[in-house]
Amino acid sequence: MMQRRRFNPKAGGLFAAIFIGVLALAAGCQADTAASSQAPADPIELGFMGSIPVYWGEAGDFGQLLSETGTPHWARRELETAYRLRPIDTLEEANLAGIDYLMLAQPRALSPEENVALDAWVRKGGKLLLFADPLLAAESSFALGDRRRPQGVALLSPILEHWGLDLQFDDSQEPGYRLVNAATAVIPVNLPGFFVRGAEESACVLSAGGLLADCPIEAGRAVVVADADLLDLHEPHPQAPAALLWLVDLSSR
Repeated sequence: MMQRRRFNPKAGGLFAAIFIGVLALAAGCQADTAASSQAPADPIELGFMGSIPVYWGEAGDFGQLLSETGTPHWARRELETAYRLRPIDTLEEANLAGIDYLMLAQPRALSPEENVALDAWVRKGGKLLLFADPLLAAESSFALGDRRRPQGVALLSPILEHWGLDLQFDDSQEPGYRLVNAATAVIPVNLPGFFVRGAEESACVLSAGGLLADCPIEAGRAVVVADADLLDLHEPHPQAPAALLWLVDLSSR
C-alpha cells in the first residue's frame, strides 16, 4: 500500500517564493530589454557659438546668467531634442577638437587665427551651419551699443571670401517677415542678404535666390544662410523651429 507523503507547509512556501522570484526576475529582464531597445541613442554633439543668445538665453546680468532666470531661447529647446549643445567662446583649434558639427549664429568678427582654425576644421571633415546676416532685424532687450545685444551686421568677409562667397544686401526691400522656399522647407527671413560667387573656382552651390550657399570644402561642408532672423528670441516666426531643424540637418549630412 502506497504511503501518502505529508505536505510540509514550510517547503510549499519556499517553493512558492522561489517561483514568484523567478517570475519577477524574468519580468524584470523583459522590462530591461524593452527599455534598452526603446532608449534613445546618445545625442549628437553640436558645437555652438554666436552673438544670438541661443544657449544662455537673454540674461540681464551675471546673476541671472548663473541662476538661469533670464529669458530662455526657444531654439535651444528645439535643438536639444536631437543634439547635445556644446557652447564654445573662441574658434581655437583646441576648442574645435572633437566637434564634428558646429553652428555659428551671427558670430562676432573672427580673429585671423580663428578664421584659419575654422577653415582647417571644415577641410578636415567638419560640418558647419553659419548664419551671417548683413542687417539683423531680430528684437533684443538690450539697447544699441550694448555688448550683450546680438551683432547687428555680419563681419565675416575674410572667411566668406576665402570660400568664394560675397555677401550682398538689397537696401530697397521692405522690413517684415516673408517666406523663402528652399527645397523641402520654407525659411522665414526679414531683410535678408544674398550670396554671389566671389571667385570662379568657388564650389559653393547657391539656392533660394542666393539666401543659401552650400559649400563642399575638401572633406567638410559649410551651409551658410544670409539671414539670422529665424533665430529671433522675442518675436519668432511660427515656421522658425521647423526651418532651424531642417537647416541643421542639411548641414550635418
